[in-house]
Amino acid sequence: MEPVIIAEQISKRFEIHHNRTYSLKARLLSSVVPRFRPRVEDFWALRDVDLRIDRGESVGLVGRNGSGKSTLLKVIAGIHRPTSGRVLIKRDVTIGTMIELGVGFHPELSGRENVFLNASIYGLTRAEVERIYDAVVDYSEIGHFIDEPIKNYSSGMMMRLAFAVAAHLDPQVLLLDEIFAVGDEAFQEKSRNTMRRFVDEGRTVVFVSHSAKSVAEICSRVCVLSEGRKVFDGGVAEGLDLYHEIAFHPAAG
Repeated sequence: MEPVIIAEQISKRFEIHHNRTYSLKARLLSSVVPRFRPRVEDFWALRDVDLRIDRGESVGLVGRNGSGKSTLLKVIAGIHRPTSGRVLIKRDVTIGTMIELGVGFHPELSGRENVFLNASIYGLTRAEVERIYDAVVDYSEIGHFIDEPIKNYSSGMMMRLAFAVAAHLDPQVLLLDEIFAVGDEAFQEKSRNTMRRFVDEGRTVVFVSHSAKSVAEICSRVCVLSEGRKVFDGGVAEGLDLYHEIAFHPAAG
């Protein structure tokens, strides 16, 4: 098998600020009373995670809230830099992402303008965007709202447009985070069908979700994260069983 993504010993630390002071009075108080002084705490979202994803695999990243799965996806996408470790992406691999709702969209611009803006971020020329534009709009089911500013969209409308753009970039690798959290059931099924088609075509999908049904339908492999560490990497049924055990009995993780 040919690897397209290799994550080696990935760790990611965030700083959590306590007693953050904003007002002049609070700052003066903190200068004389130690317990009011700002305190910084390290939070390790990921700890020494190794992950290899081969071409054509559909991998589900599952775990409880705060387990590190979305952070890992963002590190793979290049949104976050790891505190330690490294991510290797095969050269010339095109990646489509839908990780945070509305990322890459400008709220003051129309849906039409945002399609061109978002696609250009991925390196498409204007001529290339024009070729896929009608298909993107039809897929999104936005209709005449395509000329309205994005700030007037519902979360479901924004999700549909974002997924439509990502799906039509013709990516070899698709990174998705909780795309079924919003939107109606009909569009969710449409999105699942698109992901199944991608998998059938031999494309690579990395999918973060709390939906065991969606993971079971789409993924051929599951990685379970718990408290920032990878605790399982293997078959879907066994991985989902462990995820449920951790979700309902946290001590198991």
